[in-house]
Amino acid sequence: MTLHKNIIRAIIMASALSVSVFTAKSEEGIKEEGIKAVPAYDFLHSIGACVHIQHGQDASRIAPLLRYVGIRNVRDAADRNYDMSGLLLLNKEAGVKVVIGPGSGARHDDLEATIKMARELHDAGALLAIEGPNEPNNFGGLTYEGVAGGRELSWIPVAKFQRDLYARVKNDAELKHYAVYGVSETGAQTDNCGLQFLEIPDGAGTLMPDGTKYADFANVHNYMYHPSWTGAPHDNQVWNAADPGQACRADGLHGNCGKTWLKKFDGYSEAELATLPRVTTETGSIVGSWEGAITEHVQGCNYLNLFLSQYKRGWDKTFIYEFIDDPDGAFGFYESDYETKRKSADYMHNFTAILNDAKPRKNTAKLKYSYLEPLPETVHDLLLQKSDGSLWLVIWGEKVNGSETVTLSVPKGIKKVSVYDPTVDTDPTSTAKLTGDRTVKLSISDHPILINLLK
Repeated sequence: MTLHKNIIRAIIMASALSVSVFTAKSEEGIKEEGIKAVPAYDFLHSIGACVHIQHGQDASRIAPLLRYVGIRNVRDAADRNYDMSGLLLLNKEAGVKVVIGPGSGARHDDLEATIKMARELHDAGALLAIEGPNEPNNFGGLTYEGVAGGRELSWIPVAKFQRDLYARVKNDAELKHYAVYGVSETGAQTDNCGLQFLEIPDGAGTLMPDGTKYADFANVHNYMYHPSWTGAPHDNQVWNAADPGQACRADGLHGNCGKTWLKKFDGYSEAELATLPRVTTETGSIVGSWEGAITEHVQGCNYLNLFLSQYKRGWDKTFIYEFIDDPDGAFGFYESDYETKRKSADYMHNFTAILNDAKPRKNTAKLKYSYLEPLPETVHDLLLQKSDGSLWLVIWGEKVNGSETVTLSVPKGIKKVSVYDPTVDTDPTSTAKLTGDRTVKLSISDHPILINLLK
C-alpha cells in the first residue's frame, strides 16, 4: 500500500516518523488486553505554566499567547502584591484557571491575604487551587506569629502557617471544595515538622502533632535537568524526573515526601508514593543550557514529553516554569519581549490543537491494542478519548539520539489510522487503511506522535 506523500516530508523534517502496514496473518506475539482510555479533556486540563503577573508581567499581552499555545492553567504567587486584576484578565481573555499562593518569603499577614485573593478568583470562576508558601529554604524563608523560620532555622513556623492555611480554606464555605497544594521543597526541612506528609500519621514522631493536616496534594519542583545527574541530557530524562520513587534523579517526590533529602526524615513508603496525590508547580528546561545541548527543538520536545510523562505517572497538574522568560533564564515558550516565540510554542500549539476537546467524557472506551515486541525503555504511550468518541493513541520517545521502531497491533474494529506529528504541523503526516494482521510500524525518537484510530 502506498502511504500519503506527506510522510516523505515528515521524514525530511526529522520527525522520526514512518508508517507501514503489514498484511501477513501471523498473530504470534500479539497479546490483546483492553486498555481503558483517559478523557482527552482531563489530560489537557493537567497542563499549566507559571506566570509573573504579580511581578509586573503584562496580562493583556500574555493572554493571546496562552490561547495560542493552549495552556489551560496558570500559577502565580502574590509576593505581597494582592491585586488580582491581571490574573482575572487572563481568566477572561484566555480562559485559564489560576493557582494562587502567598509566594516566597511569606509573612503572617499573607495567610489572610491569600484567603482574600482566593475568594476574589473564586467569585469570578477563575480559581483552580490554593498553594502553600514557595520554597521556604530559599528567598528569605518565612515569618509567622512573629517567629522566623525556614532556610537554616526551625521549620515550625512554616508548618504552622501551612496548617492554618489549610484549616482556613477547609472551613470557608466558598473555598472548601478547592484543592490545597502543600509547601514546596519540604525535603529541605531542618527539623522534622512532618511537612513531608499531607496529614501526619499516627506514630510518625514529628514535632507537630499526629493528625495535623497540611494539604490535599504534595507539591514538588522536579526540574528535569537536576545537577546531580551529570552529563545531561540523558535518555528518559523527563520520564525519570516524573518517577515518584527513589529511582528519580531530579528533586522529586521521594526526596521531598519519602525520605527528605536534607536530613533524611522518614515519610511515605515507595508504595504510598506511587498513589500519593501530587502536583508539580515548577519544572522546566533552559534553552542554551548544558553547554548548548538544550536547543529550541530539544526544549520543545521536552515540554511535550513532560506533560505526557507527568500525567502518565500520576501527577494531577504540571506547571512549566515559566511561560515567558524572566531573569532566571530562557525557560519560556516566548522570550521576555512577548513577541519572539520559540519552537516550544509552535510544538505545544500543534499538540493542543490536534487534541483539543471542549468538554469531558464521562465514560471512556477500552481498546485491545498491543505491540508485537516489548516497548523499548525510551518509548511510552497514553490512550485518550475525546468527547466525540474518537480514540487517540499518543506514543512518545525520550531518546536523545537515534530512534526506536515499534509495531502497533490494533483490533478489527479499527479500519484506518491517521498519524500526526506536532513538531511538524496540525495536519496528518500519513493516513492508511488497515488490512491483514492490522499492524502499523512506527519509528519513535525524541517527541510524541498522535495516532487517530478510526473505525
